[in-house]
Amino acid sequence: MFCKEASSSLQTLNIAKSVSSQFTKPSALINPLPAGHRYKVCPRPNLRGRCTVTASKLSDLKDKILKEKVKKIKVTGIITTKEIIGGLVRTFLQRSLLVELISAETDPRTLMEKDPVEDYAGNVLFDGVGEDQFKCEFDMPEDFGEVGAIRVVNHERQEIFLKEMKLELPDGPVTFTINSWVAPKSEDPTKRTFFSNKSYLPLKTPEPLKKLRKEELETLQGKNREKGAGEFEKFERVYDYDVYNDVGDPDKDPELARPVIGGLTHPYPRRCKTGRRPCRKDPSSETRKGEFYVPRDEEFTTIKGATFTGKAVLAALPAVFPQIEAALVDPHMPFPHFKSIEDLFEEGMKLPKDAGLFPMIPRLVKAAAEVDDVLQFEAPILLDKDRFSWIRDDEFARQTLAGLNPYCIQLVQEWPLKSNLDPAVYGDPNSLITSEIVEREIKGVMSFDEALENKRLFMLDYHDLLLPYVNKVRELDDSNLYASRALFFLSDNSTLRPVAIELTRPQDVNRPQWRQVFTPGYDATSCWLWSLAKTHAISHDAGYHQLISHWLRTHCCMEPYIIAANRQLSAMHPIYRLLHPHFRYTMEINARARQSLINAGGIIESCFWPGKYSLELSSDVYDKLWRFDTEGLPADLISRGLAVEDETAEHGVRLTIPDYPFANDGLMLWDALKEWITDYVKHYYPDAEQVMLDEELQGWWSEVRNIGHGDKKNEPWWPDLKTQDDLIEVVTTIAWVASGHHAAVNFGQYGYGGYFPNRPTTTRIKMPVEEPTEEELREFFEEPEKTMLKTFPSKKQATKVMVTLDLLSSHSPDEEYLGENPEASWAHEPVIYAAYERFKGKLQYLEGVIDERNVNVSLKNRAGAGVVKYELLKPISEPGVTGMGVPYSVSI
Repeated sequence: MFCKEASSSLQTLNIAKSVSSQFTKPSALINPLPAGHRYKVCPRPNLRGRCTVTASKLSDLKDKILKEKVKKIKVTGIITTKEIIGGLVRTFLQRSLLVELISAETDPRTLMEKDPVEDYAGNVLFDGVGEDQFKCEFDMPEDFGEVGAIRVVNHERQEIFLKEMKLELPDGPVTFTINSWVAPKSEDPTKRTFFSNKSYLPLKTPEPLKKLRKEELETLQGKNREKGAGEFEKFERVYDYDVYNDVGDPDKDPELARPVIGGLTHPYPRRCKTGRRPCRKDPSSETRKGEFYVPRDEEFTTIKGATFTGKAVLAALPAVFPQIEAALVDPHMPFPHFKSIEDLFEEGMKLPKDAGLFPMIPRLVKAAAEVDDVLQFEAPILLDKDRFSWIRDDEFARQTLAGLNPYCIQLVQEWPLKSNLDPAVYGDPNSLITSEIVEREIKGVMSFDEALENKRLFMLDYHDLLLPYVNKVRELDDSNLYASRALFFLSDNSTLRPVAIELTRPQDVNRPQWRQVFTPGYDATSCWLWSLAKTHAISHDAGYHQLISHWLRTHCCMEPYIIAANRQLSAMHPIYRLLHPHFRYTMEINARARQSLINAGGIIESCFWPGKYSLELSSDVYDKLWRFDTEGLPADLISRGLAVEDETAEHGVRLTIPDYPFANDGLMLWDALKEWITDYVKHYYPDAEQVMLDEELQGWWSEVRNIGHGDKKNEPWWPDLKTQDDLIEVVTTIAWVASGHHAAVNFGQYGYGGYFPNRPTTTRIKMPVEEPTEEELREFFEEPEKTMLKTFPSKKQATKVMVTLDLLSSHSPDEEYLGENPEASWAHEPVIYAAYERFKGKLQYLEGVIDERNVNVSLKNRAGAGVVKYELLKPISEPGVTGMGVPYSVSI
């Protein structure tokens, strides 16, 4: 009699014993018998019946026996979590966090992935400040091998921030650095994968991890998401691209409609896609409801989110401004005299006690009495050092080299100065600044021809960029604009001397072109006209700084690198791990900027001279001037004529202006970055072939060029990634833009712009000599100070900018500074860690060099009576508004 299945436990045991004897050779294990093949097995000789067992059942029995033979060891895992704002994770319920360990090794007997081992976290071990620890215990086979990844399922009702997991293995402890939010299973049922701190190129990835590596990238690319699923949820972690079509708000007010920025009409880098529905009144624009989506791990840490920087700052500003405006008698009026401006620092403005502004801007609100609080601004360092420096010509010139916007001064290489714009549209293209004017102003030091030949003439040139906007901006309320050129002469002591400022208004259908050259004066009238011309020229520099040097070239252009990296580079990729510190929080701060700073009617539009044309102007500059190959510091200096290549020079370039504080400090920082990145890249890519064969790396760079910066994809200057040197230059450029470039144009904002007469963000009236009325001329001659105060921003504009600059110039308590602490993956690899330590040492040396330079009185652009020291590129800083410190990333 044949039985289909063994019916008793005794029979099963005997079958198992019999079967086990058939699988003693490795070949038998590797080549299982065909499915469906039936065996006749006699459990006991004296039984009448026989039993048939399928191959699949035999395989199950074989696995069970093999597992019983493998010795198990106890492995303890300690998970560290951070508290969640709005509710603390103090305990895990039983079976609330499932953790799986994934082996990086295949089973030599089956050549398949080894089965994971798992356990649930529980039992609070330690309750530190903002952190908790939980324990897992795994029964791990002794031959499990290296743990290459962990997978996590969160059965809690709320998200959990996992900081790290430490495993106590027989060979020593192993740490998984996680730093990620894990959504509850009710929102995201998939297992979250986190790789070990060991980095792998794609072709060198252990076989059991390749599938996980691919699956994780597909999740981040949104391939597992239903097509057309609508707005992204916070937990989805999808990185995708979109144009800037969400800064306008036509559904709220037709006046808030803005064109789409990005595409053929207005080229621009791409931003993170949110999937929000289109506006009713303009389907090409997105609605602006709620907070703008960014992938969850791009958001600020709990500490950074709780302090008054980043997300909290920008969220607070819309609530702060109406209450400050209400405290002003007439917010649209100019300040009546300079004393009233200084009173903002000495006496402050009274605010209602119930305004509730202290929690939002604690540095600026002082408790005064039971009835009122006082908004009292901290005096910026420029005012503390020398309250009259802002009006002097030498300070105007010095700040082009050591101020807030050291990126725009350029060598005059062609003469005469001439516009490239269509004269039929804009009028005479020839500048009125002549060689005779230059010779007169440099007072016989040398001839004009000698000055030009010896590279002594420099310029801030905003003429062709601004001229097409002049008439449009003048149509806006309370606004004025010129196109401008400001010319400087380089003295023997390496300081610049202002020579002339040319202001131009283009022709229109009703009137001809107007333009005039202003020079430093020697009588009352010409001195006041010169001061007013400087005010206009400086406001142009202030607007260009904020929209181009700061927003476009750092915040905006960084975002495509970040999106592409998360879509194409695995978290275990060495280049991802090298760049990741330079990417932290940038997408988050950019999203908040679209909500409060660069949006229609936001802080930039309401307080800076381009007004509603701000992003259009930014797009024009991106289209005409931005190119990746000049974003690195040496290439940028060379492109502006501020340096020439020189192999014998210390940094490979020789500066045209020897005492150029930004360039001198910046080149040391650039070299330190490049040496560190060179060591790192050459460790993982010993030859050029490895670069070419890295499909993830090539996919990342292709996506940056063709999608993220796709409006410029056909430009010939894009570097190819063919060699280690190509990769080193690309990565160093990105790291520099995120760190040194951004620090140089961000953390001095309050120091130089907090006293707004030094850097007015807009000019509200025209020059008194441009087609003046009798009343305008009379006021200018009788009360020139009043004319200047009317030219400055209004009370409302000035206080808004001052509050914003104070908050955005501040370092968070948990700021991550360049070279301060190594990433866990760098510390894991001894060769990389040694290179990092050398990098850290160079940065510490840089700090000492900067300190020495700032007390060397022969360096007149950074030392002297009342001169603000140049410290913006000192790597480390204390929290707060310090005017120093170089974070890894664009995080504020």
